[in-house]
Amino acid sequence: QVQLVESGGGLVQAGGSLRLSCAASGGSFSTYAMGWLRQAPGKEREIVARISELGRRTTYVDSVKGRFTISRDNAKNTVYLQMNSLKPEDTAVYYCAAHKDFRSNAYDYWGQGTQVTVSS
Repeated sequence: QVQLVESGGGLVQAGGSLRLSCAASGGSFSTYAMGWLRQAPGKEREIVARISELGRRTTYVDSVKGRFTISRDNAKNTVYLQMNSLKPEDTAVYYCAAHKDFRSNAYDYWGQGTQVTVSS
């Protein structure tokens, strides 16, 4: 059983930056591929970024390419999402999630979420 706890959300003006962190416990972190997902009110949840178990592969949804960077530190059991040039449409609850299959859209473990609000 893996427990995930996100932090780093908040209120920021458009054009600003935030760094989300997700601390994992209860499992072998380096054996899990990780993802950051978000859900805005009235919208479906989407996978924003993914990273493979050792951090060698990453993917991003088109809307955040060039602005967001996912990374991980397996020594610290933590995955990060650096968000730059934030836009109001990035406003959502952001979740980190873990699974064993980097290519899958299904995740096995979820954090509680952290709110990101971007004002215009």
